[in-house]
Amino acid sequence: MVETSATRKPAGASQAYISESRRFLRVMFSRWLVVFGMVIIILLILVAIFAPWISPYDPYKVNLPESMQQPSWNHLFGTDEMGRDVLTRIIYGSRIAVLVGFVVVTLAGAVGMLLGLLAGYFGGWTETIIMRFMDALMSLPPLILMLAIAVMLGAGMSKVFIALAVGFMPTYCRLMCGEVLSTKENDYIMAANVLGSSHLRIMFRHLVPNVFPPLFVNVTLDLGFAILAEASLSFLGIGINPPTATWGAMINGGQHYLLTNPLLSIIPGMAIILVVLAFNLVGDGLRDALDPRLRGRI
Repeated sequence: MVETSATRKPAGASQAYISESRRFLRVMFSRWLVVFGMVIIILLILVAIFAPWISPYDPYKVNLPESMQQPSWNHLFGTDEMGRDVLTRIIYGSRIAVLVGFVVVTLAGAVGMLLGLLAGYFGGWTETIIMRFMDALMSLPPLILMLAIAVMLGAGMSKVFIALAVGFMPTYCRLMCGEVLSTKENDYIMAANVLGSSHLRIMFRHLVPNVFPPLFVNVTLDLGFAILAEASLSFLGIGINPPTATWGAMINGGQHYLLTNPLLSIIPGMAIILVVLAFNLVGDGLRDALDPRLRGRI
């Protein structure tokens, strides 16, 4: 059988895909800081999943006779004012951190990207109405906006998710709209229009796959910022209801004992810093790996 160019094309495409994947991994993990961030994120997810099996105590059981103990072999990070083990509450707090990060970013990204896609693709009054609404939301600092929405909705996990998602949504909308406005002028989009493709097919088959990589970097960064924002709301007392173990609420509870037992605030604060730093490091690595201008330079 004579080998033709048509039979060789899939092999060539497969080779190109393998080469691009290797380049992505090489650039992504070329810096040890990115590897460090990835390790921290993997450990965070594993701790959150296996928290009931690795935590030494019940995170909600009150034990007043053992309250405010200093670090020891029985309580590595000591106990809080209620006698609850700090390490156990840090472990269970990781579950809230992971849940908040992924749920909030998923909600904000899905709604914001959809609105940005509609605004950028259809233009006209659709773009004007959507983008002016986003400008109104962005006129307030994100944390102030989230704080105002959380106060109006009240405390509770689902309400915190909504407040945080609204605060992060405008960024995704504006990024998606800008990417779509520049991408929809390409020849392959015009060709799809000429061939009679529907609006839905053009948007989700041709536009979204080509504009998503830059947005994916923002998703990674916002995972850390969402955890930080939830901790800020919990610290102010309008986040997730107690006695649920959250890092922000632990910092708030420990601020009254900074002189006698500073670890009550320092340990959850360090956990927040480490996780946010890890997501930022991985986001930087993804940006370098997905940026075509950096190909062959790293």
